Amino acid sequence: MTAASLKLSVATYNIHKGFPATPLFARRPALQGLREQLRALNPDLVFLQEVVGAHAGHAARHHDWPAQSQYEYLADRLWQSHAYGKNAVYDAGHHGNALLSRYPITKWDNEDISAHRFERRGLLHCEIAVPGWAQALHCVCVHLALTARGRGRQLERLRQRIERLVPADAPLIIAGDFNDWYWRERATHALAHPLNMHEVFELAGGTPARSFPAVLPLLRLDRIYVRGFSVREARVHHGRQWARVSDHAPLIAQLERLPD
Repeated sequence: MTAASLKLSVATYNIHKGFPATPLFARRPALQGLREQLRALNPDLVFLQEVVGAHAGHAARHHDWPAQSQYEYLADRLWQSHAYGKNAVYDAGHHGNALLSRYPITKWDNEDISAHRFERRGLLHCEIAVPGWAQALHCVCVHLALTARGRGRQLERLRQRIERLVPADAPLIIAGDFNDWYWRERATHALAHPLNMHEVFELAGGTPARSFPAVLPLLRLDRIYVRGFSVREARVHHGRQWARVSDHAPLIAQLERLPD
């Protein structure tokens, strides 16, 4: 395994279905700007939440709405492998989580972990073949419930899935919108001891990043948890430029694979 093959860049972003959330900006799709900004970040893997797979109403209302799904539009030619987990289904269409990857996604599954029928949630679990790696990289894209009780149950389902399906020595990344509003940061406690996982901003010497709202982040909702990696750098991108495309700020981490 070469030094270059040990490095991996990872981003997570709740894209708010491709619309800015703040009244400071027009309520129009922001997908072109979103795609340009993701390209500028240039990560190897992109964990996306609130991704629209299809929406007949938006397609009819907005002339610049893409003909393909949002994840296909955002992936374009840069991330040639992608997977989508359909969670919320309604008359006009559906949305869920997506993973964009420079490397082949060899297997994927979307597990329904909805706390109730009014808030559909899923675990998008992908196996990725990174060139030169002896084992598949396991990635799980999450968007957890708004209630503490719902999140607790979903974190337990996540833990069970990892223990059941991911080898203990396999590289693992879990990223997304954890909606972990409280100071005690329940997600970190749920994943650290039983799964030997660590949040990248905590490893970099602090606490999870403030990522919501994007224009002036106060809450630490979004996370990147890793196992089998060291963290070279972790950054959160916020401000007016990012608030034009979503209510969340994206996180990006530069990782290095620990030797087997």
